[in-house]
Amino acid sequence: MPIGDGHWGKLGDSMDRYVVRIREMAESSKILRQALQKIPSGPVLAKVARNFKPPHGECQIRLESGRGDMGWYVVSDGTGYPWRVHVRTGSFAAMGIIQKLSAGLMIADLVTLIASLDVIAPEIDR
Repeated sequence: MPIGDGHWGKLGDSMDRYVVRIREMAESSKILRQALQKIPSGPVLAKVARNFKPPHGECQIRLESGRGDMGWYVVSDGTGYPWRVHVRTGSFAAMGIIQKLSAGLMIADLVTLIASLDVIAPEIDR
């Protein structure tokens, strides 16, 4: 698992987070190559049920996504359409640290800071 080591600056600064992202991409490429070698031959499309109706009630789950933990909260009334769905993404959670990290920075440096957190803007507004 790639972690920061402060090789080209301070540990945890924007450059350190950038280097971690590069290392993560290299590690992901290795994992994909391994997975591609082990894919069995055969059909690649799965048959999915079209009329899925979740049971009446509520459910909260945590998933691992590309940008961190993703939380889903679903309330169902037993029909094919949920009554309420709430999603909390890793990008939304990452924006909570901006105020602390940006103390003492110039406004021009905020672009680099936010980019180094690797957020996806549409994920923030949910």
